[in-house]
Amino acid sequence: MAPPRVGLLLALAACLAFAGADAAVKELRVGYYAQTCPRAEEIVRRVMARALAREARSVASVMRLQFHDCFVNGCDGSVLMDATPTMAGEKEALSNINSLRSFEVVDEVKSALEEQCPGVVSCADIIIMAARDAVLLTGGPNWDVRLGREDSLTASQEDSDNIMPSPRANASALIRLFAGYKLTVTDLVALSGSHSVGEARCFSIVFRLYNQSGSGRPDPHMDPAYRQALDALCPLTGDQNVTGGLDATPVVFDNQYFKDLVHLRGFLNSDQTLFSDNDGTRRVVTQFSQNQDAFFRAFIEGMVKMGELQNPRKGEVRRNCRVANGGRPPLEKQVAPFRVLDF
Repeated sequence: MAPPRVGLLLALAACLAFAGADAAVKELRVGYYAQTCPRAEEIVRRVMARALAREARSVASVMRLQFHDCFVNGCDGSVLMDATPTMAGEKEALSNINSLRSFEVVDEVKSALEEQCPGVVSCADIIIMAARDAVLLTGGPNWDVRLGREDSLTASQEDSDNIMPSPRANASALIRLFAGYKLTVTDLVALSGSHSVGEARCFSIVFRLYNQSGSGRPDPHMDPAYRQALDALCPLTGDQNVTGGLDATPVVFDNQYFKDLVHLRGFLNSDQTLFSDNDGTRRVVTQFSQNQDAFFRAFIEGMVKMGELQNPRKGEVRRNCRVANGGRPPLEKQVAPFRVLDF
């Protein structure tokens, strides 16, 4: 993996590449599929609702895909591609492996859309719609999504490794990363609020509990009672794949995440640092902890802005979100198609 400074420079370079290729970027618009697949958004929402009924955590996992997709060469569905004998996929990147999940939910959405409108709705747009629906279905706000993206022909594990932050990232590094994509401090804090729902592994926090910054001690920015609970959940020699809620209401999209940060109960270091380590992000965290509507408005704005990041290279509408049309078979076994029959 490239050093953090190199990774940030690559992120900035990627952003500048997007900005310099406006002529090649597709125009996105609300209602893009109104004529070609008028039930597209309804289908996505119904499949997401079924996924939520099966496992509450799954929709939070799908929501995370937008960030992990859009920050790596734009919102092009590359994060969904399986590795092939000639391509290392982004799923195996350091920030994604054993972390990103619920790809099978996207497969279900894609299968249902292919049944209704073959070859029309891109996987990149599915991520955008499904992320919005994950928020809405767990109690958060609704918004109109701008659609019309194409799917990339390749993925890049190297680019993902160089760009995506780790759970150990601090506020200053996150501010620089987001600024490279013309996303503000408010956007950063609001989008971090996606951690209002979902869980994360003990692997991501054991250093906070036992060796913060190589000190051999726990993170001092942690409520003692909360640290004791995490010690029990994530003992040093325990199973690091055990998961814990990212906030106190991990199945409800609300502003509890920010209240927890104010009370030093953030699960991830990259979350708690937004309150504990930077005056600018602290002000926004405090505001959102006191005003859920302000958080919801800022979150919508951030998601829309992040969704505007595009890959200017020519793409396609993949028939299978895991592999380019006509591409070589992926290394991992494919999930059987899923048919949604009662729309």
